[in-house]
Amino acid sequence: MKINIEIDISPEELRRFLGLPDVTAIQQELMEEIRKRVTDGVTDYDPVKLMEPFLTGNLKSFETMQNLFWKSMKDVGSKSGDSDKEKP
Repeated sequence: MKINIEIDISPEELRRFLGLPDVTAIQQELMEEIRKRVTDGVTDYDPVKLMEPFLTGNLKSFETMQNLFWKSMKDVGSKSGDSDKEKP
């Protein structure tokens, strides 16, 4: 036996039925504060400051890593070319 019950109720009616507090005013105040902070932050936006926590040291360390990577790739390429020459 299967019984299905459908209840057509709005979220507001369900909230009142369950006795939950109305937090609409608090949500609106919070959203206004967030909106204000975002619009204020747009004028002071600095991408370098945004990325500083993610970079250890400065960009030189990244360049060093990149150069090491390219050097190792060149070394692998030249070694594979040398091994072909040694084969009869």
